[in-house]
Amino acid sequence: MLAMFDYRLSPARRLYRMFVEAGLKQGRRDDLIGGGLLRSVGGWSNLQTLRDAKIFYKSDERILGDSQFVQEVLSTAEEELEKRYALRAAGLTLNKLVTMVAEVMGLDPSIVLAPGKERVRVKARSLLCYWAVRELGISLTELSRRLDLCPAAISKSVVRGECIAKEESLSLIDGVKVKK
Repeated sequence: MLAMFDYRLSPARRLYRMFVEAGLKQGRRDDLIGGGLLRSVGGWSNLQTLRDAKIFYKSDERILGDSQFVQEVLSTAEEELEKRYALRAAGLTLNKLVTMVAEVMGLDPSIVLAPGKERVRVKARSLLCYWAVRELGISLTELSRRLDLCPAAISKSVVRGECIAKEESLSLIDGVKVKK
């Protein structure tokens, strides 16, 4: 969550705190109460009135917000799912990802998986965790078993890997030929 505000921990915490305080000042918002868009339009009677008038909204009870927001969230989720499917369909597995990270870092793949706190190894493992979780959808639990680290350490590595990828303009997609 904090990574949405800043990639550095201290500024991210400060910005998140400001965000929450600004939200608290807004007070109770009826459009954010009741479990989804259907109730956010003002209750079931208002929804029925809209339906009678042939006005329909995109809704999903898992997502709280107006119709446009719901559509944006669902569209983004679908794009991510399609990208993960394309990467896996192209044959990208965790083992192949290890090899790709090793090539990017100029290392032997065994070094990427071996324990240790050397700077280059941590950097490689961070990229591996970032791309494995965010691009391939591999769970923190699966990675923690594979790398012999706790899920919290994997989570921190994902954030660190994202920063490294951005700072160095590294992209997993560039290294993968995706079949269309």
